[in-house]
Amino acid sequence: MEDKFNVSIYPKGNELTIEGDSNKIEDTLKVLYILKDLYNSSDDITIQKVMSIADNIESDKENQLISMRIKLPYLGRSIQMKTISQGEYLYKMQRNDIVFASGAAGTGKTFLSVAYAINLLSEGRVERIIITRPVVEAGESLGYLPGDFKEKISPYMRPVYDALYSLLSSDIILRYTEEGKIEVAPLAYMRGRTLSKAFIILDEAQNTTVSQMKMFLSRIGEKSKAIITGDISQSDLPNNVESGLENALKILKGINGISFHHFDKKDVIRHHLVSEILAAYDNAGK
Repeated sequence: MEDKFNVSIYPKGNELTIEGDSNKIEDTLKVLYILKDLYNSSDDITIQKVMSIADNIESDKENQLISMRIKLPYLGRSIQMKTISQGEYLYKMQRNDIVFASGAAGTGKTFLSVAYAINLLSEGRVERIIITRPVVEAGESLGYLPGDFKEKISPYMRPVYDALYSLLSSDIILRYTEEGKIEVAPLAYMRGRTLSKAFIILDEAQNTTVSQMKMFLSRIGEKSKAIITGDISQSDLPNNVESGLENALKILKGINGISFHHFDKKDVIRHHLVSEILAAYDNAGK
């Protein structure tokens, strides 16, 4: 790869330092992450395979991104990316400690972040998964729901559990929840904490205020990753309140280690009519 991309690679322990032209460093990293996915899928790594990937990284970028996978050892299978944008999203999660993923619903923002969190937990690279959401009433009042506060909140957190249950058995989820390896909680519960060696997912981030987003980002401790997902077009905040997600997308760009990814309506992988419905609403708004 040094010869192919005209870079210098220095191994030290389990880390690599790569020096060279920035575009060539990016190409080298893409090859390395693809090789890691192949290794996790128990594929044999040969010099021929390495060179084939390196040869195709420029000319066949789209196929390489879609071929990326997230290994789920608990299920004995892996998740393959369905779109180029999903491959780029996974690549950014692998490379950066903080990733903002914005865009249309149904593109896999939350699902893929949960899957990747499970992958890192299984590899021992994080000690726990924390998934949180701001509690904002979406056109309906929580006060009219039956039960105590926990029972009122439970339906609101249901989409997060849906992602977990599609990736893990109920027995594993129950055990990991009891052991503190998986935690699902409202954003308010994050205040005052320092979250180290954790994979933290802030879902529905368009419903955070600027102060809530600042609070969340300042919770991130050592050896942690944070993924912030949301769709600015579906904010439930009052009209006079700025979204913490929208604000963060404007002011945090250019910070090394923070990456941003945007999904378009064409990346929607739900029912084929969903992308057309979203486009119709956008056109009506304009």
